[in-house]
Amino acid sequence: MNTSSLPSWPSCASGADPATDPVGCRGIHVPGHTACLAHLADADRNAYLAGLAAGDSIDHRGTTFTESLLTALLQSLQDPTTGSPAIGSARFESATFQGSARFKSTTFQGDARFELATFEDLTWFESATFERSARFESATFQGDAWFGSATFVEAGRVGPLVCAGRVVLSGAKFGGPVTLSFAARRLECRRTRWSSTAEIRLRYATLDFAHAVFEYPLTLAAEPDPFMLTDGRQLAEDAFTSAPDPGVRVASLRGVDAAHLVLADLDLTGCLFTGTVHLDQLRLEGACTFDTTPSSAGLLHRPFLRFTKRRVLAEEHHWRAGRPGAMRGWNVAVLGAGQAGPLHLAPVYRALRKAFEDGKHEPGAADFYYGEMEMRRHADDIPGSERGLLTAYWALSGYGLRASRALAWLGAALVLTVVLLMAFGIAQDTPKQTATGTVPADGGKVTFKIDKDDPQNPTGNRFTSERFEKALNVTLNSVVFRSSGQDLTTVGTYIEMTSRFTEPVLLGLAVLAIRNRVKR
Repeated sequence: MNTSSLPSWPSCASGADPATDPVGCRGIHVPGHTACLAHLADADRNAYLAGLAAGDSIDHRGTTFTESLLTALLQSLQDPTTGSPAIGSARFESATFQGSARFKSTTFQGDARFELATFEDLTWFESATFERSARFESATFQGDAWFGSATFVEAGRVGPLVCAGRVVLSGAKFGGPVTLSFAARRLECRRTRWSSTAEIRLRYATLDFAHAVFEYPLTLAAEPDPFMLTDGRQLAEDAFTSAPDPGVRVASLRGVDAAHLVLADLDLTGCLFTGTVHLDQLRLEGACTFDTTPSSAGLLHRPFLRFTKRRVLAEEHHWRAGRPGAMRGWNVAVLGAGQAGPLHLAPVYRALRKAFEDGKHEPGAADFYYGEMEMRRHADDIPGSERGLLTAYWALSGYGLRASRALAWLGAALVLTVVLLMAFGIAQDTPKQTATGTVPADGGKVTFKIDKDDPQNPTGNRFTSERFEKALNVTLNSVVFRSSGQDLTTVGTYIEMTSRFTEPVLLGLAVLAIRNRVKR
């Protein structure tokens, strides 16, 4: 800690070991004494604590609190009607809390200031009430920080702070606009309630936002650079020196009404979306990443099976990994994730597709359309005829999104048509016209009948360059739905009719797939 940045106040020099603390104790003097609360004589400390009452303001900046000393202080401030501590203004800037710091059910009636405070073990603000501003700027929590069921009436700003463990805000309530800035391992906001606008900016954290409640715009964002303090310095992040990157991962959005939710630069690869309401109105800003299909490297035991890369929900990974005979590469569900099937995932993909379309991100929307169709194809509630149609649509063109697949089928159809025409469709020889007629015995008008021989089935060598040229001409004309005018056998006529239907369809699917991938 940079001691030059600490506020100036009368410091306690008592009880400090010069070998380990050359500055001396930084604790502010207890009123009427020349030592901080930690170094006050027992009789004087007992007298000071006995003189406190619920609602009093306290100032213990820079003081080191053991667990027993903090307990004694809070007991002195206990409200006899509620049985819980009640504090007016609380000043704990640069204080150090050794052992567990238990502020459970404490009511802070005035400003609660914990800037630069250090919490060396678990910290409990569970069910606490902050009636005015709570500031924890540059506070350091070396264990978990529990604010579960706490009430922030007028928070304004909480942090930036560093927590080497979890910050738990589950069940907490925020009554006014607030900005939360945390560098933490994990932030839990299950059933947290916001009654006004809010912004949560995080670094290094995994965020659990399940069943959070808010009716006003709320932004969840990853902060790319270290947080800046009000004095212009960067927030020290010594607890995360070994972390690979400061990215933020979202674990769950289940049960959230996403109509007013904005996500910015978050990792959504493991996020659970089923049960999210108004997901189609979700706004995604910056580089929000989703999981993808397994790479080919994980499928070496099945070299002919490949997955085209696309955005995939974590829950599809879990569902596919749990199926009998599942391919390697799909991620299994973590404990508590549950098991969502195609019936649950199809509407999730549909809603995210619309969210991407509204954001003018058509390629991303195409991935979610593919996922929606996949879930429809595997759902249990569709009739067999519809499943067969969807399977054909998938196999031929990847639901109109895989141009390479449609072009491959078109190429195969062209080759097959050429081969069949050469073998069975092209006539042996060009049929010749013949004229027949009868001359009346007594002269007069002669009537001739012009006819043409039926095309003869080929014999002998059917695969010649001449027959190939004719077959290719018929086939290419079929692609653009034209008749070649060639003389064909009866079988060849049916081959041409079939190709004039299938090949333009395959060409159209290829064009559609290209269009869906490049449009903006």
